[in-house]
Amino acid sequence: MKPTLQLRVSTQLTMTPQLQQAIQLLQLSTLDLRQEIQQALETNPMLELDELYGEQAVSDPVEDDWASEIPEELTLDSEWSDTYQDFTPSGSGSDDGPDFERNAAGQSLQEYLQWQLNMTDLAERESLIAESLIDAINADGYLVSSIDELTDGLRGQGLSGLKASDVERVLACLQRFDPTGVCARDLRECLLLQLGTLPESTPLLPQAKRLVRQFLEALAGDDRKLLRRRLSLDDGQLDAVIALIRALDPRPGQIYDDSGNDYVIPDLLARHTRDGWRIELNPEAMPRLRIQPDYAALIKRADKSDDNTFMKNHLQEARWLIKSLSSRNDTLLKVGREIMARQLDFLERGEQAMKPLILADIAQKVEMHESTISRVTTQKFIHTPRGVFELKYFFSSHVGGASGEGDAHSSTAIRARLKKLIGEEPARKPLSDSKLVDLLAEDGIKVARRTVAKYREALGIPPSSERKRLA
Repeated sequence: MKPTLQLRVSTQLTMTPQLQQAIQLLQLSTLDLRQEIQQALETNPMLELDELYGEQAVSDPVEDDWASEIPEELTLDSEWSDTYQDFTPSGSGSDDGPDFERNAAGQSLQEYLQWQLNMTDLAERESLIAESLIDAINADGYLVSSIDELTDGLRGQGLSGLKASDVERVLACLQRFDPTGVCARDLRECLLLQLGTLPESTPLLPQAKRLVRQFLEALAGDDRKLLRRRLSLDDGQLDAVIALIRALDPRPGQIYDDSGNDYVIPDLLARHTRDGWRIELNPEAMPRLRIQPDYAALIKRADKSDDNTFMKNHLQEARWLIKSLSSRNDTLLKVGREIMARQLDFLERGEQAMKPLILADIAQKVEMHESTISRVTTQKFIHTPRGVFELKYFFSSHVGGASGEGDAHSSTAIRARLKKLIGEEPARKPLSDSKLVDLLAEDGIKVARRTVAKYREALGIPPSSERKRLA
């Protein structure tokens, strides 16, 4: 090949530190954002709390030409790769780079997996598959949707020609992520993934893998006689194998589930009025900021002294922070209203009326990138008459109905229907998975038996044989 020169004209978003800060604030939970605001109040003399709730507007006695650098509208829509470069949030512990310890402290499992995905070199098509898989991971770290269901959903998003083997190949990549054992489809696969990372020199490792692969039910039933005979082990060796397996983590995702330690402050409120449902910001969720008028009045226009420059810089930082918070509120309210507009039936009738919804639906409607919608809905909560829910709760994959694609049902609604059917079953004659498939079909919900089994396991409901014994 001969070296050549080419001239290309293209447009590209330049991520200034101020815009990076605005996008970083967008993804923070309410509690984390309160901490950021408190740190800003402690370090910036130009900021003070505004006791009255209202629009966060910049109104101060000083208006200079350099203040026009702040745009009227601050767009927070961007790719993840545009945001996470060399930006360190204010108040972080080090000036040398991002404070990873601080960022990981309040990170959910999905966020941690998404961060690892951003560090992985995957094609755009594979990244889209991986994001769908990550969205289907529950709090324990397990994949709660079947490969066939995910494949059908991705085909509906425009990935024509997608095969189940393509999804499984991406899943195998995610199963190499930390924490070890994450993205497994069941307990057996979770334990095998963790055993697979141990050194080959680990004593009795082959026997431990075989036990998990073939005799996990015997271990659960404490059938030591069967295990000794099938694995050709004596009592001491069997004890060592069992100890090795018990040292594994059956719920690898729970180390990121800190819901029991944090208070949930809803960002949005959903209430019913005479004119219908109204979605609004929670006035108690966020402190209001304003420019400190006395300090701002001390700034002199033509003064180039160090003190005056110090106050000017802090005034500009304060303006940017207030504008960023205002843009965050606007974006959150816009996305929240669109989500609830799609899920009004949930507000009226509960989980069984939940409609299928994916990130692309909201992104297209509000004209934002899907990654922006993901950031807006993570760790953002809405208070409804039915409880407090994370905005991500209202997203669920769709399952085709009996009459075709137009009659699709959300996986959340199907789980709720299954839970109700099992709750109403006769104690002495529990419903089998096949019978549940037939009952769902009578309601126009066409699903496979394996899908019913997956949803039942995700709900923590044992099979009919064990429910009969429990009764």
